[in-house]
Amino acid sequence: MKRVFTLSDKAWHGSCLQYKWQKTLGNYIAVAGPDNSVKIFDRHGQRRNELNLPGRCLAMDWDKDGDTLAVIADKSSSIYLWDANVNKTSQLDSGMRDQMSFILWSKTASLLAVGTAKGNLLIYNQQTSRKIPVLGKHTKRITCGCWSSHNLLALGSEDRNVTVSNHEGDTIRQTQVRADPADVQFSVMKTDERASPGESTVSVVVGRKTLFLFNLNDPDNPIELAFQQRYGTIIAYRWYGDGYIMIGFSQGYFVVISTHIREIGQELFQAHNHKDSLTSIAISQSLNKAASCGDSCIKIHDLTELKEMYAIVNLDDETKGLDQLSWTDDGQLLAISSQRGTLHVFLTKLPILGDTCGTRIAYLTSLLEVTVANQVEGESPVPMEVEVEPNFIAVGPDHVAVGMNNRAWFYALGDSGVEKLKDTEYLGTVASMCLNSDYAAALFEGKVQLHMIEGEEQEVQEDRQTRLFPGRDDKCRILAHALTADFLFYGTDTGVIQCFYIEDWQTYTRSIQSTATRWASRDLHSCDHPTHTIQRPTHTRLTGFLYCPVNDSVYEIPNFAPNVKGVLWENWAMDKGVFVAYDDDKVYTYVFHKDTIQGSKIILAGGTKLPFSHKPLLLYNGELTCQTQSGKTSSVVLSTHAFLEGSWKDHPPAELARLLTQALMLKRLPEAWDLCKALNNADSWAELGRACMHHMEVELAIRVYRMVRNVGMVMSLEDIKGIEDQNLLAGHLAMFTNDFNQAQDLYLASTCPIAALEMRRDLQHWDSALQLAKRLAPTQIPFISKEYAVQLEFVGDYVNALAHYEKGITGDNKSLEHDEACLAGVARMSIRMGDIRREPTRRSNTLAGS
Repeated sequence: MKRVFTLSDKAWHGSCLQYKWQKTLGNYIAVAGPDNSVKIFDRHGQRRNELNLPGRCLAMDWDKDGDTLAVIADKSSSIYLWDANVNKTSQLDSGMRDQMSFILWSKTASLLAVGTAKGNLLIYNQQTSRKIPVLGKHTKRITCGCWSSHNLLALGSEDRNVTVSNHEGDTIRQTQVRADPADVQFSVMKTDERASPGESTVSVVVGRKTLFLFNLNDPDNPIELAFQQRYGTIIAYRWYGDGYIMIGFSQGYFVVISTHIREIGQELFQAHNHKDSLTSIAISQSLNKAASCGDSCIKIHDLTELKEMYAIVNLDDETKGLDQLSWTDDGQLLAISSQRGTLHVFLTKLPILGDTCGTRIAYLTSLLEVTVANQVEGESPVPMEVEVEPNFIAVGPDHVAVGMNNRAWFYALGDSGVEKLKDTEYLGTVASMCLNSDYAAALFEGKVQLHMIEGEEQEVQEDRQTRLFPGRDDKCRILAHALTADFLFYGTDTGVIQCFYIEDWQTYTRSIQSTATRWASRDLHSCDHPTHTIQRPTHTRLTGFLYCPVNDSVYEIPNFAPNVKGVLWENWAMDKGVFVAYDDDKVYTYVFHKDTIQGSKIILAGGTKLPFSHKPLLLYNGELTCQTQSGKTSSVVLSTHAFLEGSWKDHPPAELARLLTQALMLKRLPEAWDLCKALNNADSWAELGRACMHHMEVELAIRVYRMVRNVGMVMSLEDIKGIEDQNLLAGHLAMFTNDFNQAQDLYLASTCPIAALEMRRDLQHWDSALQLAKRLAPTQIPFISKEYAVQLEFVGDYVNALAHYEKGITGDNKSLEHDEACLAGVARMSIRMGDIRREPTRRSNTLAGS
């Protein structure tokens, strides 16, 4: 367990504390000492509010939803209510003339029970603001009580009576006990009957010696359980599981008994947990853990195997002893108060720590255990004990590193097992670490230290053993880093990515965006190809980029989620263009299409719901391996890869069409081919054919169009399949898909730009053809103008036709026939326009004289 914070106040010194965790949410903890106040802290130990009372706090409780804290105080007839949602305090007049002594909210309704020192009772309905005073419920102070899930209220009093009332305050059952009752609880006591009677049993500690069980359905036959005298007095007890009771005794004993009718009172487990004394016990149903405290330590057991100690937490500075234990409802935080007036809060759920290298993962499976596994390669998981409870883990091809604060321990992964190598101290607290075969790179306080893992045993130059980034002259902080086999990449707060080539021991700068104010990359993740994902806040919107250092190109990731926690690349060798970004709730699948007729681009393929508290570690062929809070891994198949699951024979056509769309978005063309065969309709084959041309997969496109007997497309594709110029090939494919503007741009960028002019002439796009001819082939302008003039004449635009016929005259003896046609056109247009006196152009006279 990890200590989250410790609360201490001068006014609390030397006294025991009262405290209550907020129910359900566990975001707040209310603490009361002898200083006539209740202080409310959040889960990080920050004070949020303080309730000043006229006297000492006598009792307090949170309602079922954790919205309202109710407090009663000495010397006051008011109930103080703090609303957690608006952070405001209000007072409710109880109407009671005697001092209040007990307060408790219902488990299932907005009902508040308040008991007094003279045995009176008030039931307050917060929803309706109705108060029900019940005078004379008991004759002496009400000291303890409990609500059932059906809103029955059991109360214990100094008059040695236990009463059970309904939510209106009417007494249903009453029984007398032999000594003062304490710690009343409702539960289910197992009987031989198959039908469960519900919470029909009231249990109460009598005189701190015995446990009294009162069955509401059999009030004449109560059961009183006594225990060995050497155990001491009963400090606390808790019901759990299938009718079991865990009891803590003052002499340090920790006992579990059964209430099954055939083994009633039988001890199932007994341990002397604490040598001198035990002061409290607590159970977390969500964690399935039980804790006891005493002397100066906390001991935690797993309820499924009580004999094994899950964890021991020592608080050696608490020399006066510990007091009370309490878990949040979700089991994440455990609070322990001491008799000297301090409150310690610990993190009890296992931190989700893990790392990957290729398909190998290393993850925390216990407080002092890391497991290394590679299920893809069929390797058996290898558990390894580590020196400390780590707060970071790194795994490489041959090593594992774990550490905390400014220290890391390195282990070698060999065929014979795990071998500890060394430990290393850094100049600051390590935030993250990356490993390759030879080097480790640790990020701490805005710097990265690159150093050999086993440098002492290798013949490496001394100046290549270690290096600190950035250099002394660089005024920047490193925010994220990644280590590949050959390169160290790191991003800085100045908007720059640095690339350090380990072989040359040289740094190469890549500026992603000169106007970037700050890089906030949580995960600068690399894969085998040199492409990286970066996250950067742009004003209030988080944006993501994909950066390729080979050609220094940057692509913005579309629809980037605002709360992304990290990025993982696909590790399946045939699908390197896929990566996922994930937050706490969802995984977003992206595809980087490097070679398409539109150029390189990223698309969002879809999203997958992430199970609660799952952290993605590894992506392999559409299957996400996640780490859970229990220290285990779980597999999640991405919804975008549903087409990989099982057979498609029983799927309806609509479902097959949806799977085909998924496969095409991910460029899984072989699977798309099989889906088209299963669908067997022209639309599906046409969709696959368009996708093949989009991705410039000419050979497969030919196969597809052959299937649908599109002879023209097959012949056209056959003519271009040997072209090596990617831009020229993409231009032809764009033209085949009727994207003529894109085709023109690609042709112009190719080694054969004249193809753009030929395309426009073939399409009779004369204006575009003339513009291209001016740039690419000026000698073609007269011939294009003549063809354009013919078309204009046909549609009746004689003015423009005349102008283009005149532009078409070359005056070249080699083009006599062409020029004669243009002159004839000029004559026709002149006649049609009524200009019969029009003189021939100078170029025409020259031609006629010859």
